[in-house]
Amino acid sequence: MLVACSGESQPDSVASSPALNQEASVAGPAFQAVDAARIEQADAAPEEWLSHGRTYSEQRNSPLDQINRNNVSDLGLAWDFELDTDRGQESTPLVIDGVVYFTSAWSKAYAVDARTGDMIWQFDPEVPGEKAADACCDVVNRGLAAWGDAVYLGTLDGRLIAIDRQTGEELWSVMTVDPDKRYTITGAPRVVDGKVIIGNGGGELGVRGYITAYDADTGEQAWRFYTVPGNPADGFENAAMEMAAETWSGEWWAIGGGGTVWDSMAYDPELDLLYIGVGNGSPWNHQLRSNGEGDNLFLSSIVALRPDTGEYVWHFQTTPAESWDYTATQHMILADIEINGRMREVIMQAPKNGFFYVIDRRTGEFISGDNYVDVNWASGLDPATGRPIESEIVRYQRDPALVIPGPLGAHNWYPMSFDPQTQLVFLPAQNTSYVYAPADEVTDQAVGWNLGLGAAMAEPANMADQGMIMDQAPASLLAWDPAAQQARWRVDYDVLGNSGLLSTGGGLVFQGSADGVFHAYRTDNGEELWSHEVGDAILGGPVSYELDGEQYVLALAGQGGAIPLTMGLTSGNYPRQRNGRLMAFKLNGEASLPDHQQESLIPLDLEGVSSAGNPLLGEAMYGAYCSVCHGPVALSAGPIPDLRYSPMILSEEGFAAIVLEGALQEQGMPAFAADIGATQVEGIRAYLLQRAASVSE
Repeated sequence: MLVACSGESQPDSVASSPALNQEASVAGPAFQAVDAARIEQADAAPEEWLSHGRTYSEQRNSPLDQINRNNVSDLGLAWDFELDTDRGQESTPLVIDGVVYFTSAWSKAYAVDARTGDMIWQFDPEVPGEKAADACCDVVNRGLAAWGDAVYLGTLDGRLIAIDRQTGEELWSVMTVDPDKRYTITGAPRVVDGKVIIGNGGGELGVRGYITAYDADTGEQAWRFYTVPGNPADGFENAAMEMAAETWSGEWWAIGGGGTVWDSMAYDPELDLLYIGVGNGSPWNHQLRSNGEGDNLFLSSIVALRPDTGEYVWHFQTTPAESWDYTATQHMILADIEINGRMREVIMQAPKNGFFYVIDRRTGEFISGDNYVDVNWASGLDPATGRPIESEIVRYQRDPALVIPGPLGAHNWYPMSFDPQTQLVFLPAQNTSYVYAPADEVTDQAVGWNLGLGAAMAEPANMADQGMIMDQAPASLLAWDPAAQQARWRVDYDVLGNSGLLSTGGGLVFQGSADGVFHAYRTDNGEELWSHEVGDAILGGPVSYELDGEQYVLALAGQGGAIPLTMGLTSGNYPRQRNGRLMAFKLNGEASLPDHQQESLIPLDLEGVSSAGNPLLGEAMYGAYCSVCHGPVALSAGPIPDLRYSPMILSEEGFAAIVLEGALQEQGMPAFAADIGATQVEGIRAYLLQRAASVSE
C-alpha cells in the first residue's frame, strides 16, 4: 500500500510556538549572522557550507584541498551521529560557525557540533503520519536554508518554519499550501535578499504548482509565481500565466495541471535572476490533461524570475507536452565555460528525459544539448531551438509503449557537481524504462495517484527497444564535458539510486553507492582512490568543511526515497543499518561504526491460512495502489515492510482494518476506503499470500 494521507487543517498565517525536543542552547565558536555577503563570498571562506549547493551557483564544489589524491587513502571516520528513524535520508547538511544543521525524515531538523557530532538541539514539527500518503517518494527532506540568526525548514505537510539557529526554538511558522489539497514539501528552501523561497510537491495528485517567497524575519508572503495557468474564467495572475494558457487545451485546471517546483533552484547575484526547475504534468497523460494539444507551459521547464518580485523573465522547456513524468526539477548549475572559443554564462541541467542542456542564463537561449544515456523517446534535439525530435510511438495514444527512460528518469533528484579545475560536470546517471499504456479517462483517486494511465495488459509493439538498456549498467557516475557534450569517463554501478556528488580542490569527487559504500575518485580520469563501507546508502550530496586546520567530508546515510520504494529488491541489494546516520570523515580518523547484522526475514507459517479473494484482481490492485511503496510484485526494499513476510496478511479482519480503516495511519499507512472496497482488499491479501508462499517453499 501507499504509506500515509492529509494533515490537519492549519490557517495560512504566521504563528509562534516554543521549541520542540530542545536538547541544549549552544552557539558555535564565532556565531555570526548569515547574509548575502557571506553566501556570495563563500569562496573566501571555503571552510563552511552556508547554502544548499555551497554557493548560489549550486556547483557543489569545495575549494578545500587538504584531503587530496596523495593522502585520501588515509581518510577515516572522525565521528558519527545516529538518527531515530530508518526512513530515507536525503538532506544536504549546512556547516556554519562550527555547527552542522541538517534535516531528517518526517521533516525533523538537527544541530550538532561539527567537531564531535554531539547534538545541540533537535526540532520536530510533528508531521501527522497519515500525510505520508501524499508523498510520492517517501517522507524525506532535502535540507535547510540559513539567513540571519535562523534556519528555515519546509515540512511534509506544507509548512515553512523559521528556527533559531542557536536554541532550536521556533520563531514563526506559515502554512504555504491549501491543507485540503494533496501538496507536500520535501525540498530545501533558498534565501535571496531576505526572502525565503519554497516550492512544493504533489504532481501525481491533482495539484497546481507554484513557488512562494516569504519575508525571512516575519514569514509574511512577498510573492507567489504559479507554474501552470488556472481557470481562465477567474482571470490570470500575470501576463506569464496568460501566455502559458495559450499552450493548454480543455479543462486542465479541473484536474490540477501539476508543474510543482519540488526541488532545484539557483541564483545569479550579478544578473539578479532566480532559476527554478518545474515538474511533470498532472495527470501524466497529455491526451487526458490537455486533449493532447499544446506544449503546456511551464511544465518541465527552467524558468527565470526576479527574486524580489517573482516577475517572469524567461523560460526554456526541456520536454514540451510532457507525458512521461519527465520533470525538469533536477539539479541546476551555474558556471562560466568556454564554448567554441567564447566564454558563456550558462545554466546546466540533466533532467529526467536523458538530455544534458547548456542554456544561456541571461536570456534562456539554447546553446547545446545531447543525450547522456541511451533514449528512445526522441532521436535528438533541434540544434537551433533545443526542442526534442520525438519518436512517434512514445505518445502511447493507442497502444502501450516501452519508453526509455522511464518515470524514474535518466537522472533523478540526486545533485550533480561542477569542478572548475577540469570543467567537468559529475552526473549520477541511470538507465531506466517503463511501459506506458493509454487510459480512457482520469480516475480521481482520494489516496492513490492520478496518472491517467491504463494497465499495460498487452506487450508493447516496440518491446525490442528493451535491448537498448539490457546490456548496460543500471547506473553510472559520468564525468560530463558540457562544452563538448560528451562523457570523458564513467564509473558503472550494479545498483540504482547512487548519491549526489561533491568535488573538491584536492582533485577528488565523492559519491556514495546504494550498496552501502562511500567512494572517492580522481576528477580527471575516474580512478577510485578510496572507499569505506558504511552499511547503508548515502543519497544526498556530501559536503566538506574545515575546523581547527582539519578538513572533513560529511555525508548522511539512510536508504529510502523513490527508487527502493517503487522498484524494491528488483533494483539491487540494499544493505540497511538500523537507523540513518550522519558521518564525518577526516585524515587519520580513528572512529568506527557500530556493528550491525542485517536480520534475516522469516517466512510466514501459512498452514491453515487461506483467502476467498481473487488473486488476479489482487495483483492488479496491488500494482495500482501498493507497489509504489511496497515494491513491484511485493519485493520490498528500504524501511517499508516486505508484505511477503508480514503477519498482517494472515488475518482477513486485521488486514482490512489496516488497509480500509487506517489502523496504522500514525505510522504512515493510510486508509484506502475512499478508493477501493472489501472485495479488492481481500483480493490483494490473496495475491500477497501467493507471494508469501513463494518464499516459504
